[in-house]
Amino acid sequence: EDDYDSEYRYASRPVAALQGLDRSGRVIYFGTFSKVLFPALRLAYMVVPPALVESFTAAKAVTDRHSPTVEQAVLAEFIREGHFTRHIRRMRALYLERLETLLEAFGRELDGVVELRRPEAGMHVIGWLPPGASDREASRRAAAAGVDAAPVSSFYVSRPARGGLMLGYTGYNRPALREATRRLARALVPGAA
Repeated sequence: EDDYDSEYRYASRPVAALQGLDRSGRVIYFGTFSKVLFPALRLAYMVVPPALVESFTAAKAVTDRHSPTVEQAVLAEFIREGHFTRHIRRMRALYLERLETLLEAFGRELDGVVELRRPEAGMHVIGWLPPGASDREASRRAAAAGVDAAPVSSFYVSRPARGGLMLGYTGYNRPALREATRRLARALVPGAA
């Protein structure tokens, strides 16, 4: 179970992890602090069933001999003192504010062109294009306008029923989100100002 964004649930309390419900020792739970704290931190964790601890410890010893002990110690203290919980709470409120800004800007600039559905959780939202529209072409046009919007089709093995753009919003302030939405509108809507 890769649970990288369950902390960022906006509509309700976080959903219980499968690992916490597992009574048979079949779920390996892992995550990273790179997304929730700082990308350069490069610390991750795994919770493995007791029967697999020895195997995973041996694999770790073969593939990585030197763990970042200073960073681990600092992070452990950060968590122990409650700073991590406060950080997640603060970021959840900030990300919700940014999501609201993006939804409002899309409603104003791209209503009827790109459909944005309010996500319940996460750090990205999908902007669904009209049926038959090429998300790869839309992504190319967005990039030419300075907006990073990955085509949803690049995440599919086969062709999706509908094209869309993967849009991140958590790393941008409100003015930047509004400006990016205006740029995207100019790129996707002929004659948009």
